[in-house]
Amino acid sequence: MAARSARLTRRKTWLGATAVVALAALNAPAMSGFAQHAYHRWRIDQPEYRARYGHWSLAGLPEKYRLNSIHAILLHTGKVLLIAGSGNDVEQFDGGVFKSTLWDPAADTFKKIDTPADLFCGGHAQLPDGKVLIAGGTARYEKLKGDVKRAGGAMLVKNENPDRARTFPEGTVFRSPAGVEYRSQFAVRVPAARKAGRGDRVRVTASEARVFVEAADEGPLGITNTTEQYAIDGLKGADARNLYGIANKLGLDKKDFQGIKDAYEFDPVTEKYTKVASMREARWYPTLTTLSDGRVLAVSGLDDIGQIVPGKNELYDPSTKTWSKAPTRYFPTYPSLFMTGRGKVFYSGSNAGYGPANKGRKPGLWDLATNTFTTVPGLRDPDILETSSSVLLPPAQEGKVMVLGGGGVGESPASTSRTAVVDLNAKRPAFEPGPDLPQGTRYLNSVIMPDDTVFTTGGSGGYRGKHASDIHKSQIYDPAANTFTPAADPQVGRDYHTEALLLPDGRIAVFGSDPLFADKAGSRPGHFEQRVEIFSPPYLHHGKRPRLTADGDTETVRGDEIVLRTAHPADIDRVRLMRPGSATHVTDFDQRSVALDITRRTAGALTVRVPEDPALVPPGWYMTVAVDKRGVPSPAVWVHVSRYRADEGSAAERRITRITGTLTR
Repeated sequence: MAARSARLTRRKTWLGATAVVALAALNAPAMSGFAQHAYHRWRIDQPEYRARYGHWSLAGLPEKYRLNSIHAILLHTGKVLLIAGSGNDVEQFDGGVFKSTLWDPAADTFKKIDTPADLFCGGHAQLPDGKVLIAGGTARYEKLKGDVKRAGGAMLVKNENPDRARTFPEGTVFRSPAGVEYRSQFAVRVPAARKAGRGDRVRVTASEARVFVEAADEGPLGITNTTEQYAIDGLKGADARNLYGIANKLGLDKKDFQGIKDAYEFDPVTEKYTKVASMREARWYPTLTTLSDGRVLAVSGLDDIGQIVPGKNELYDPSTKTWSKAPTRYFPTYPSLFMTGRGKVFYSGSNAGYGPANKGRKPGLWDLATNTFTTVPGLRDPDILETSSSVLLPPAQEGKVMVLGGGGVGESPASTSRTAVVDLNAKRPAFEPGPDLPQGTRYLNSVIMPDDTVFTTGGSGGYRGKHASDIHKSQIYDPAANTFTPAADPQVGRDYHTEALLLPDGRIAVFGSDPLFADKAGSRPGHFEQRVEIFSPPYLHHGKRPRLTADGDTETVRGDEIVLRTAHPADIDRVRLMRPGSATHVTDFDQRSVALDITRRTAGALTVRVPEDPALVPPGWYMTVAVDKRGVPSPAVWVHVSRYRADEGSAAERRITRITGTLTR
């Protein structure tokens, strides 16, 4: 009776919607458009439509918690950390207003998080203990040439005293021979000079450190295009002779964003940031990549004078919370890097901008032990990789990386529909063409799903959505079939500064968007998109879902087995270990899906084995998801994968060292 009543209700609703459409068509175009919209809303809410294309909904984000989401990180508590920092808003930056919000998707609750610095456009990575490392951010906003009022640039501070280092605070005055004064914008430490030899053969080599300075007064009098030596205000005698500044050019030209050296760990349990040792280099737009031994590799970014860090990379050790030197290699900002086997890192060529068009753009394999780079050929449209998306296809054991879409360097109007896949397990890896996207697309978000497909959504055809080019489309890529199938259309357009994450319940949340203009003509400034939209994939509309619970301790190590309780183990087709994502600028630093071998099926339980390969399973927290024979996934069970057992640490460390090589050459 209930089923018959439901059918009659749906039939009446459909007839009503059809009648409205017909009536509107007879009366007025405006009414017709309204009725067509009503019919569309009715259609996409039908069970059959949801089961085929999925469904979008808006999260109820209260106004007091809204922010310009620049970074989105899934925590092992199931909550999502949204970081804005100053949120690409110079007024917030000038006012010292830096924001983070913690969202619990399961309870649909929110919490403001005290944010200690401007983490806007930093990098982040999941750490072995479940904390998140956030490194870099914004020290200074860019200024276009016409907006620069004080001449400025890089000052090298020299120290010829071999017996003493010196630190100069922010605001230190440097005076030119003509008496023009410049002030340092940051504190700077200058090491002691280097001394070599003995007796009469002692040779002293001055040390140096760099700092950004600005003229004390506005106007063109501060401009200089010649190399000059600058006295440091307040120094006398030998100090005045040993310590001085050198600058080549100080001008009123455009000033780029500048990075900070600060690094923080965010603890999902205490829900607080804690400052750790600062990086050696300031970084804005850096990439952080977790290596197989749990250390984090930091590369690229704009430095403290607004130039790309010239290949000076570094490693963070979470056990000591310190940084050390890493192999030198130049990359554009936010390069997409993937840890592979044998201590190699794959660079797909995807990046988020900033850098010359002819440097650091070619995809390739970077051997950290030998610091050699082998290019990977075969990519169509290799000059249209900026703002492209890259993803390690599921399962990770396949060793395949896909590149999707992209645009020309800088503010180029070019975009491409190209996709390509490279098999890193091949003897000579090379890109092979994949199916094209429906149109040229920049800023596409790509999210790995537990059924071994990849959900892609949004993006725009133009730079930062110019000319109203946001793409209200979504697709699902099936690596096994090498095909795209359409998914439901999102309501909200997404371009620059957008992120997407897989949630533990199998849904996908999409955040942010920062269009340059609000209209097609480019006459009105754009506004940052603060709405959060959630996609429920088709698999969530295919009936009852399998359920999992972990048997006993959720701690495990690589190579060990996990017992998972489930009512119908015979119905489970596959089990995946899914690393929580951390996304920004179309780059997800962490997401991956690892296949677990099912070793036993018993009454009410599955036993699965975690792969031994540390390049497949970096230490940390993972979502464990079982997928049944219909392709329907369970809600996730969180499991913590350690590097090694407490009683075998030294042997495991030796194995890891052999795999990753010496990373400080």
